[in-house]
Amino acid sequence: MKNLFQFSRLIMGIVFAALLFSGFSAIATEKKGSKESKKIKVLLVDGQNNHNWAKTSPIMKATLEKSGRFTVDVATAPPRGKDMSKFRPKFKNYDVVLSNYNGQDWPEATQKDFEEYVKAGGGVSIIHAANNSFPKWKAFNEMIGLGGWGGRNEKSGPYIRLRDGKFVEDHSKGRGGSHGRQHPFSVTHHVPDHPILKGLPKKWLHARDELYDRLRGPAKNMKVLATSFAAKSHGGTDEHEPIIMTISYGKGRIFHTPMGHSPHSMLCTGFQFILLRGTEWAAKGKVTFKKIPKNFPTEDKVSLFDPIKGEVPAEKKKKK
Repeated sequence: MKNLFQFSRLIMGIVFAALLFSGFSAIATEKKGSKESKKIKVLLVDGQNNHNWAKTSPIMKATLEKSGRFTVDVATAPPRGKDMSKFRPKFKNYDVVLSNYNGQDWPEATQKDFEEYVKAGGGVSIIHAANNSFPKWKAFNEMIGLGGWGGRNEKSGPYIRLRDGKFVEDHSKGRGGSHGRQHPFSVTHHVPDHPILKGLPKKWLHARDELYDRLRGPAKNMKVLATSFAAKSHGGTDEHEPIIMTISYGKGRIFHTPMGHSPHSMLCTGFQFILLRGTEWAAKGKVTFKKIPKNFPTEDKVSLFDPIKGEVPAEKKKKK
């Protein structure tokens, strides 16, 4: 009887321990799930672009996800020339849409979904050639503020020029969109207290990239945060061109940068940190990335990092 009693106590103890362990496991899972639910949900749209989206999209995805602040899903459109009628991402399921898309017009229903999403408060991040898209879509051009190519001209809106420390509209005739030769160029901040830029060097050197110039558009509800000087010596305009912008459309916030032409351009740690802050700001209206990376570029030195490999890329030897 005594042995039976001791055996019963042993079984009860094992059951109790199992229940206790399962309780801790449930709490741990709940906490993890809660943490995941607080992450910003990003929808990265690509699939068509006159740039190498297949290599640049993974860099942006890795940059965002490895920060621990974001989860990223990708909506890849059908190849150019294929049926687009069923391309209808569920924008409303996300906090922010990151566009790496420059291609065919979206179906009318998809355009309507996107407009409603942004008006209701959805965030948008526009990267490089994404501002070439949809030249005839009025709402989209209001969202991005400035765009290039696609037949854009003075009818599309003004150029934005820096004159005596102020940004003014230039309604002179001319094309919308051009660029000189790729080269490293300086980014100069004009609204240093904005959450996207706060605490950063007021001037830093961006890695080799296409410096878009002569962008033009509605420029409504738009604030130019930073510019880069497009020197004629590199085939530019000799003007300070908008390089980081924010725009409001309805209740939505848009972060827009023409930086990011190639995989190399996106390895710039300055671009990556601005992408993190800009995308978070577009989604939430605030920035939690307060600490400035030690490897952020300086005024005279480019800084590179590969977020996929987790290492500083080796410099390629120049051919003699």
